[in-house]
Amino acid sequence: MKTIQKQFLLVSVFVMIMSSSASSQISPDIRLNQIGFYPSMKKIAIVRSVGSSQFFVLCGTDTVYSGTLSSLRHWSYSNEDVSVADFSSLKIPGSYALFVPGVGYSYPFKINERVNLELAKGALKGYYFQRASLPLDASFAGKWARPAGHPDTAVLIHSSAATPGRPVNSKMSSPRGWYDAGDYNKYIVNSGITTYSLLAAYEHFPKYCSELVLSIPESNNKLPDILDEALWNVRWMLTMQDPADGGVYHKLTNTNFDGMIMPHQATTPRYVVMKSTAASLDFAAVMAQMSRIARNFPAELPGLADSCLHAAVRAWNWARLHPKVYYNQTQVNAKYDPDIHTGEYGDSNVSDEFAWAAAELFVTTKCDSFLTIANPLSGGSALIPSWSNVRTLGLYTFAHYRNDIAGKIDTNKLRSRLLSLAASLSSTQSSSAYQVVIGSSAKDFGWGSNAIAANQAMALLVAYQLTSEPVYLNAALSNLDYLLGRNALGYCFVTGFGSRSPMFIHHRISAADGVTEPVPGLLVGGPNPKCEDRLQYHSTLPALAYLDTVASYASNEICINWNAPLVYVTIALEALLSPNGLPVETLRNSINEVIPSQDEPFLKQHRQTQ
Repeated sequence: MKTIQKQFLLVSVFVMIMSSSASSQISPDIRLNQIGFYPSMKKIAIVRSVGSSQFFVLCGTDTVYSGTLSSLRHWSYSNEDVSVADFSSLKIPGSYALFVPGVGYSYPFKINERVNLELAKGALKGYYFQRASLPLDASFAGKWARPAGHPDTAVLIHSSAATPGRPVNSKMSSPRGWYDAGDYNKYIVNSGITTYSLLAAYEHFPKYCSELVLSIPESNNKLPDILDEALWNVRWMLTMQDPADGGVYHKLTNTNFDGMIMPHQATTPRYVVMKSTAASLDFAAVMAQMSRIARNFPAELPGLADSCLHAAVRAWNWARLHPKVYYNQTQVNAKYDPDIHTGEYGDSNVSDEFAWAAAELFVTTKCDSFLTIANPLSGGSALIPSWSNVRTLGLYTFAHYRNDIAGKIDTNKLRSRLLSLAASLSSTQSSSAYQVVIGSSAKDFGWGSNAIAANQAMALLVAYQLTSEPVYLNAALSNLDYLLGRNALGYCFVTGFGSRSPMFIHHRISAADGVTEPVPGLLVGGPNPKCEDRLQYHSTLPALAYLDTVASYASNEICINWNAPLVYVTIALEALLSPNGLPVETLRNSINEVIPSQDEPFLKQHRQTQ
C-alpha cells in the first residue's frame, strides 16, 4: 500500500488542489456500480461530461490508480456522449471513489471478494417483507415491523370458479404467499417464474445457499433460508388447487386494488377467481421442481415431496383436459359477478407453459411421456424468460441436469439454443456506449425493464456454467452494474442499497407505514418510455423515462418476479467468484487488515446531507 501511495504522490497533490474547486463534489455525470466490484473482475465507470482526459481512483485522499478516459461514444437510448473509465487492474480490497478533474467525484464503492453478499441477502429478504398472513416482528423486520394482513382463511369462491363442491360465495382457506407487487393480491402465474428462480438458485448453488442466513423467523430450523422463504409461497400455491379436479385458480384477489393503506387495514372481501390453463401449468412446473428439492429433506419436510409431485401431476392432467382455458378479464367480467379489476396476467398462448411443465416433470420423474407431449427443445430460439414466456426455464433445468438426462434429450441442441441466446446478449455489450447488455433493442426498455436486465444476466450465467467462458460472466456483471448505478439515471435501482436509490416507490406498505425509507431490497421496474401511468416524466427517452414517485406504477413499482432474477444473479456471482472455504467473517477481517475503513471527508459530508 505504501508503494502505491508514493507512486501517485504527485497525482494526489494535483487531485487535492482540484478538490478545493467547485467541481470537487459528487457528480451525477459519473455513473458506476455504487456497491462495488470483485477484485478479479472488470471495473468501469461511465463519464458523461469530460473536463479532463484523465481519471483517478482515490482511497481517502490517496490516489491509488490513474487512467485515461476512452474516446466519446454515443448512446442513443439517453442521447448522451459518454466516455469509459476502466480501472479493472485495480484489485486491492478497500473503499474508493473515482475522481475526474472538471467533473467531480463518483459515489463511493468497494472492491472486495464478497461485494454482493449483503445485496444477495437483501434482495432475498425482500420476499419476507412481502409476506401475507404474518405479522412482521421488529426482531426480524426492524423499523418495517407491521401487523399481519390478509389471513385469507375465509376467501370467497368467485362465480367464475364455482363448482358443485365449492358453490358461489362459499369459503376456502388460502393463507400465506407473497403480495405480488405494490398491491396486496396473489397471482399463481406470476408466482410461477418467481418461485422457480429462487428454487433454481438453490438447485444450482446448494452449498452457498445453505450458508446464506437472512434473519427470518425460520432461520433457526434445519432448512436453508432460501427454501424457507420459497416455501411460504409454495404452501400458498398448494391451497390454490381445487381438490376435486386438480385445476388451479388463476388468482386470489380483491375486486379492485386497495388504496395506499397498510395490509391489516385492507379488509375488503377477497376471492379466488377461475381456473386457467396457464396457472395450472405454472403450478405443475413449480411443484415438480419443489418435489425433487424436498426429497433431500425427508426429516425436515416429511411427505412434502410426494404431495408436491401428486399435485403437479394432477394439475398437468387438468391442463391436458383443458388446454385452452385462458384468463381474459374482460370476458370474465362480462359473464360473472362481481367484476374484477386487478392484475390480469392473461396469456392466450400456453405452448411455452406446457413445455416448461413437461421439462420439470420429466426431470423429476424421468418419464419420457412428458417430453412426447411437450418438449421445450421443439420450439424455436431461446428467449429471455418472463411471466408470459417460460419455455426457456425448462432449458435452464435441462442444462443443470444435463448429465442425468443425457441420452434422453438432444444435449447438443440444448447447448446450441442457450449459447446462441448468450452470444447475442454478450455481443451487445461491446457495442454499447455504456458497456452493458441491456439495450440490444429498444424493446428492452418497457414495463419492468430492470427485470429484463436481470433476466438477461441470469441467462448469461447459465451459459457461463455450461462453458466457463469469461465473456458470459463479464456480460452478466455488466447488467448488474447497470442495475446498481451504471445507467443513464445514476440510480442504484434496489431500495436501501447504494448511495442513490429510489425513495418513493409504488408500494402500498412503503407509502403507508410512516417510515421515511422504503422497504429495503426491492428492485423497481425502471425506465419505461410507454409511461402507462400517464405521468409527466422528465424524459421519454428509453433509458431516462423514469420517475421516483409513488404514483409512477409504470416505472417505480416493485414486483416479486423482478426481484427473483436479481436474487439468482447475486447468489450465482457470490458462489462463483467468492473464495472457496473461507468463512465470511474471516474474509472480512482480512480485508480490513489490508486497508482500514476510510471515512473520506467529502464522502462523509455527502452522506450527512442525504
